[in-house]
Amino acid sequence: MTEAAGKVESPKQSESAKQSKVPSAAESGEKLVQMESELNLDSASETMIRNAKAYLLQKSTISSLSLYDHLSELLTKVLDERPVNAVDIIEDISVNIKRSQFSKKIDTLRDEYETTMAYSLAEVQKSLFVKAVEEEEGVDHEEEVQLETPLPNVMEMAFYFEQAGVGLSRNEMYHIFLALKQLVDSQPLQKCRFWGKILGIKGNYIIAEVELREGEEEEEEIEKEEEKEEDRKDADQDGEEEGEVVEDKPPASTYKPLPVIPKERNRSGTNRYTYFVCSEPARVWTRLPPVTPAQITTARKIKKFFTGNLDAPIISYPPFPGNEMNYLRAQIARISAGTQISPLGFYQFGEEEEEEEEGAVRESYEENTDFEGIPVPELLDNLANWVHHTQHILPQGRCVWFNAVQKKEEDFEEEEEEEEEEEAPDELEPEVGPPLLTPLSEDAEVNGVLPWTMKASSNLIPQYAIAVVQSNLWPGAWTFATGKKFENVYLGWGHKYSPENYSPPAAPAVQSEYASGPDTTEVEDPTVEEEQALRAAIEEQLAAAEEEEEEEEEEEEDDN
Repeated sequence: MTEAAGKVESPKQSESAKQSKVPSAAESGEKLVQMESELNLDSASETMIRNAKAYLLQKSTISSLSLYDHLSELLTKVLDERPVNAVDIIEDISVNIKRSQFSKKIDTLRDEYETTMAYSLAEVQKSLFVKAVEEEEGVDHEEEVQLETPLPNVMEMAFYFEQAGVGLSRNEMYHIFLALKQLVDSQPLQKCRFWGKILGIKGNYIIAEVELREGEEEEEEIEKEEEKEEDRKDADQDGEEEGEVVEDKPPASTYKPLPVIPKERNRSGTNRYTYFVCSEPARVWTRLPPVTPAQITTARKIKKFFTGNLDAPIISYPPFPGNEMNYLRAQIARISAGTQISPLGFYQFGEEEEEEEEGAVRESYEENTDFEGIPVPELLDNLANWVHHTQHILPQGRCVWFNAVQKKEEDFEEEEEEEEEEEAPDELEPEVGPPLLTPLSEDAEVNGVLPWTMKASSNLIPQYAIAVVQSNLWPGAWTFATGKKFENVYLGWGHKYSPENYSPPAAPAVQSEYASGPDTTEVEDPTVEEEQALRAAIEEQLAAAEEEEEEEEEEEEDDN
């Protein structure tokens, strides 16, 4: 027989083998216990797995997606693409998967593309690069270019500030240049200058300092005064009508509020220039209102970040009289008064102002045509070669002090008729500040901090360097000078340097109660006997006075 045939088992041998493999009763019992425990473990783990999967399958209330599906797509994408260093870019892959879930549906006719902030801003700034179509035909462009224009050369200023490492990017400066051209074309301006840029939390402010043509502001002031007079007349008429109906009037209050410090007129003091602002180039330019002394004095006591919304309220203590538009105007006035400087001799006082009496406040100056410039080493050597060409703001909030105690002649006449003459109050001492064109060397330090820092734009090539001056009291204010050219710019948050953390002023002390005295203290009523005794004493005094008069008359008659 072959080996295969020899390996065939007989039925008897197979039965005996099966009998030998049958386990005993003890072994079968142990196996049953082991199987039951494994089943219990499997059921517990299955329950945990089901709970975990149910948690992962929960959909978000915001995006209506589940973490389970997101992880599945994430792992599928990683395994399909197998990127290098997947652990480093796993977050980007997750973000792309989420964005793909919210992609817009594609129309069969036209694709809908998502518009970004940069794209929407570029659409708005298209108007900067479109030249206005001239209605008149036959206009000579060469003559037009030769005419004087108030538009400043912003790119030249950016070129010099770029050497000092200060300023904005060239693209943004060119956009601002074009935006200023739109402002000059739309407003009757005599002068225009790029003042700077103030940063905000949600938006920024690009600021232009302008001077309107003569007569434009006067017309606006006349219109405002006429409106105020009409409002007063309406209020007086209403008061007369109410007076006819109401017979018994309540007693008039004797309280006299503190006099209001009036604002300075246009083209003088803190309102010498007009300011326009916009959030981005090609946006609408908004004209800021004139600043008042109350706004400046309150702005010195608070510290607020700008939001980028001109109509946003200013919530502070002490309360600010206005919104963000007024707060921005107050900060511009403070920064201009403290940081606008020029080389010594570039400006000079006119002949008329030199002939004025001593003590008079000089408010204007003129450009010196004979100015030849100061060498850069001398500008960097001494602060006395730089001067302030903007008026100092007094603690009152004005550049020229106003006597609030002084009254009009009409008020004096009324008081003389109604009341007796009283002692004149002590005259207030007028507030005095440094005059115009004061050298920077006279500026005082603040807690050991120098107010100015000077440097050259380049130490490697000093013969072609320019002089750069930085304000330490107003971080972000810069000035450059080279030859006969100089310029000021501010790029910052609009806050003054403070050596300590800002803390709001404390609330005023609680008002004390009315002082007790004979006029306010309640006195006990006298008795009948006390009243009779008082009357008797008064009668005796009167009788004695009459007797003295009679005796005097008799003596006079005897002498005659």
